[in-house]
Amino acid sequence: MSPAIWLSLGLAWPTIAMAALVFAVWLTLFVQRAAHMRRHPPGPDDFASGDAARAYFRPVEMAGNNLANIFEMPVLYFALVPLIVLFAVPSTTQVVLAWLFVGCRAVHSFIHIGPKRVLPRFWAYLASCIVLSAMWIGFAVDIARVARLLATFG
Repeated sequence: MSPAIWLSLGLAWPTIAMAALVFAVWLTLFVQRAAHMRRHPPGPDDFASGDAARAYFRPVEMAGNNLANIFEMPVLYFALVPLIVLFAVPSTTQVVLAWLFVGCRAVHSFIHIGPKRVLPRFWAYLASCIVLSAMWIGFAVDIARVARLLATFG
């Protein structure tokens, strides 16, 4: 197998881990909300509006907030990985950065749902954004390099 295929497979694992994180947060949300509903059975007014539903689930809102957050910056990650593979520019650096991104997001999710400490959560979030930015910049540089080679030797 070519190195590009091995590196593409290397990018698959952190992407699978990121998807697993999304499902883990969703499962946490589901379990917390189900337990809340058992402890505090909702009445008709609890779901009369979006505001009422948010107020009802406020005691267990962090998993829901984190699930929504996972579909913000990580969308750029999920868009980038197929582009890297499609244009055949995977690298060891991109694989390492992908793992760092997923690790930072996992730490962010744990803090967001668990201890809820704002400053460490912010640093994990910021680190994930910086790593993701580095991935995109690296991709842009790689694509420019490939385009220049094609123009030169095309």
